[in-house]
Amino acid sequence: MEPAPLPSPFTIAFVTADTDEARAAAEALGRLYAHVDPDKADIVVALGGDGLMLQTLHRFMGTGKPIYGMNRGSVGFLMNDYNIEGLVDRLAAAERSIVHPLLMEATDSAGTHRTARAINEVSLLRQSYQAAKLSIAVDGKTRLGELTADGLLVATPAGSTAYNLSANGPILPLNAPLLALTPISAFRPRRWRGALLPDHASLSIEVLEGDKRPVSAVADHFEVRDVRRVEVRMDRGIDLVMLHDPGHSLDERILREQFGY
Repeated sequence: MEPAPLPSPFTIAFVTADTDEARAAAEALGRLYAHVDPDKADIVVALGGDGLMLQTLHRFMGTGKPIYGMNRGSVGFLMNDYNIEGLVDRLAAAERSIVHPLLMEATDSAGTHRTARAINEVSLLRQSYQAAKLSIAVDGKTRLGELTADGLLVATPAGSTAYNLSANGPILPLNAPLLALTPISAFRPRRWRGALLPDHASLSIEVLEGDKRPVSAVADHFEVRDVRRVEVRMDRGIDLVMLHDPGHSLDERILREQFGY
C-alpha cells in the first residue's frame, strides 16, 4: 500500500524503542504514512513506553517540536493508545500539553560543575549503606538544617505520578504552579513528609558529611556522583510539547490517578 499523503502543513517522523514490538509498529506505520527524518519533521511519533517518551522529549528539548507517543511499552502513562488507523486525523485533533523541565546545577567533590535538565524529577540518592544528610534552602533561606534520609526528590507536576508518587509524594495537577519536594525514607525529622513549593522557587541542597555519606544527584537519566551541592529550579525558557488524543490529555490522566483509576 502506498503511504497516505500528509496534508499541509505538517510532516511526521517515527522514533522507536529498542524492542521488537516497537520496531514492528514503526514498520507497519511506515507502510501507511509518508514520513521524514525526525530532525526535519513537524511532529515526532514515539513508539514505545514512557522511557522512550522522556528520551524523545530530551532529544528535541528546546526545539518546541510536538511529540505524540503511542504505547508499545508497559505502563504508557505518557502515551496514547496504539492504533495504526487514522493517524493523520488523530494528530490534527490532538490536544497539546506544555510542560517545563527542571534545571539541575550540581557541584561534585572535585569542584566540577555539571548541568542537566529533568522532565520528571531531580533526585538526590545515598550512594552507600549510610543514610544521606542534607540541608535544604529555599530562595536562599534554610528551611531544614538537617534531613537524614535515603534521599530527596524535586518533582514537576508531569513527574509527580512517577518516582514522586512511589515515595508517597503528592500528585500535582498538570497546570498547578507547584513543585513537590519529597523525602525518600526519611529518618529524621521522622514525621517530615515534604513540602509543596511555588514553581518559581529556587532550591539549594547541601550534602552534609559528604565524604562519609556520599550522595549522587540524578536529573531523569543523567547522574552526577559524589555531589556536594545541588541547585534546582524550573526552566521556563523551554517548552516541552506532548500531544494526546481528546479526552486523554495528560492533565486528565493525572486527575484520574488521584482517584485510583
